[in-house]
Amino acid sequence: MTITTDPPVLDLGPAVGLSCRNCGARLPLGAHYACSECFGPLEVGYEYGAVTRASVEAGPQSIWRYRQLLPVPVDVATRPGLHPGMTRLVKADRLAAALGMKTLWVKDDSGNPTHSFKDRVVAVALAAAQELGLGTLACASTGNLAGAVAAAAARAGLQSCVLIPSDLEAGKTVMAAVYGGLLVAVHGSYDDVNRLCGELAGDLDDWGFVNVNLRPFYAEGSKTLGFEVAEQLGWRVPQQVVVPIASGSLLTKVDKAWRELGSLGLVEQSEWRVYGAQASGCAPVSSAFKAGHDVVAPVKPDTIAKSLAIGNPADGPYALDAVRRTGGVIEDVSDAEVVEGIRLLAETEGIFGETAGGVTVATLRKLLAAGRLDPAAETVLLNTGDGLKTLDAVAGEVGPSATIAPSYSQFMQAARARGLEI
Repeated sequence: MTITTDPPVLDLGPAVGLSCRNCGARLPLGAHYACSECFGPLEVGYEYGAVTRASVEAGPQSIWRYRQLLPVPVDVATRPGLHPGMTRLVKADRLAAALGMKTLWVKDDSGNPTHSFKDRVVAVALAAAQELGLGTLACASTGNLAGAVAAAAARAGLQSCVLIPSDLEAGKTVMAAVYGGLLVAVHGSYDDVNRLCGELAGDLDDWGFVNVNLRPFYAEGSKTLGFEVAEQLGWRVPQQVVVPIASGSLLTKVDKAWRELGSLGLVEQSEWRVYGAQASGCAPVSSAFKAGHDVVAPVKPDTIAKSLAIGNPADGPYALDAVRRTGGVIEDVSDAEVVEGIRLLAETEGIFGETAGGVTVATLRKLLAAGRLDPAAETVLLNTGDGLKTLDAVAGEVGPSATIAPSYSQFMQAARARGLEI
């Protein structure tokens, strides 16, 4: 006699299944990342219940206040975790004045537990991994994700394994290693590392690779950044947003978050424009946008903005769709402009962004100069990580203003040379 058992019932909140973004085929919830019909990418499908502003505002000061809109268990906020989110939205008046803009905000995600927005996506992926019974949390990373995965796994008591390019910035390598998991440096680009993780994910059934077999859940974590911006603006959506592009997922999910809030009646229906930012040394999505292409041709990265150095971005075509649908633009900037962007943000707002932040500020500046972004429209700029992780990018550009003997007169001379009022 054959005994059959029903598959386990998963508690992933309003999530009811996975669907293919290309052909629409449906799959059950699980550690799947490719459509069984056309091999297209998958995303989470939902059946939302009643969600109100009050129910959100009553939630914890973390991304779990949006639990009703995410594929996570009902008790996720009480489980051991890093509980990221609710980072500050800074009214950037001095930066706006420097750029000739009316209203500019900086959503500063460097305040997350491992100092980047990746804590958001990892938190959602971890919740799914635990519900699916996966014992090891793993990833391919350009740096920020490595630290986020290793830290979240340590907090949850899981094994971790992160794979990174061997030429990653020292700060990010140390940060990923300090949590005690397996850290593997791979000779090659991020795309080489990602291909290796794809092979491993096919064989290691009890491992959750957050950006491979858990990618549908992982990607949904980026929606929380869009949710927070809208809530922090008083439950409304800004007219313009500038988003750095690596895989392209963050850009598409911020746009998705605002569409979901509108459909649920949590914000008024409105229009916004999404702008994408890349470094010229790795600008496959920007190049496709400028050429009018729907397909993104892979490139070999060569830029100081290593966190954005994904030569074959998985969500590139969807980022193109979101930007074109909303009437935005995708632009790229040189490494020199990236450094200028880092310094401008720091000098005007006291926010030290990593190289991705420099890309975004420099792109905003370039778009304004070209007349392709409205300086009078309310705009939000995303700073996704902390500049302490990418010190090498500016180490040769900044330093002591003067080196003096312990002398009153020499100090006064140095201060006056700097233009300080004394």
